[in-house]
Amino acid sequence: MGVEREELLRLEEKARDLRKLIIDTVVWAGSGHVGGALSSIDIITLLYYKYLNIDPTRPDWEDRDRFILSKGHIGVGFAPVLADLGFIDHKLLKTYNHTGSELGMHLDRAKVPGLDASTGSLGHGLPIALGLGLSARLKGQSFKTYCLMGDGECDEGSIWEAAMAIAHYKLTSVIPIVDRNRCMIDGRTNDVMILEPFCDKWRAFGFNVIEVDGHDMPALCEALDTAAEAQDKPIAIIANTKKGCGVEFMADNYRYHYASFDAEKAEACKIDIDKYHDARAAAL
Repeated sequence: MGVEREELLRLEEKARDLRKLIIDTVVWAGSGHVGGALSSIDIITLLYYKYLNIDPTRPDWEDRDRFILSKGHIGVGFAPVLADLGFIDHKLLKTYNHTGSELGMHLDRAKVPGLDASTGSLGHGLPIALGLGLSARLKGQSFKTYCLMGDGECDEGSIWEAAMAIAHYKLTSVIPIVDRNRCMIDGRTNDVMILEPFCDKWRAFGFNVIEVDGHDMPALCEALDTAAEAQDKPIAIIANTKKGCGVEFMADNYRYHYASFDAEKAEACKIDIDKYHDARAAAL
């Protein structure tokens, strides 16, 4: 599909706006899984503002592409996207994770239009994506299913069972993406549970692997284009990212897996986000 500079600038601007909205949502909620939301947002921005065949006026359109947020604890980063696109009322973000809100910390498909699967325990997203891929094949549908996982989540055996089945059935319509920020709630991923050689493990399970900078929009576009055109063998995208990306004091720091901010600190986050955006835009 490719991407022109003008479109890249638009996508970078959108990612900046969403980063700021994530910070606002964390403040309104009182706390949230901000680090992984910021590491994932460039990937999610590209999917929702360039690649996914969706229609916010028809959230249950049968032929839409699907997005499964397997690392569902970053709902504080995904709900702002759904609000920005018009799937949900923007005002709901101010109630995120409040008692009685439609937006719980883990988003519920029965309450949130535009959500393709409820979230909760880690390791469930790729098995759901597998089921959607098989369903599409049986029904003769052409939609694609993108599944975003955390790297810490890949400690779960269910991820690898699903990967084995996706490769076995040659479900090229299912595109696994790993947010490889190398941090999890208790520390660095390789200190908690060694994942390396991570890419080779996906290859051993039957995938072609594209390893890419998860904050490099052109490189991500190239990876997504290649994955979408796969014919005989599914492709897994390993996106190397930084926890808390865009905010200097959070970047690559597992202690910001979950955090809270007052108004002053939130403003400091937004200043950093502007600086980060300006540097990225200037480099295009």
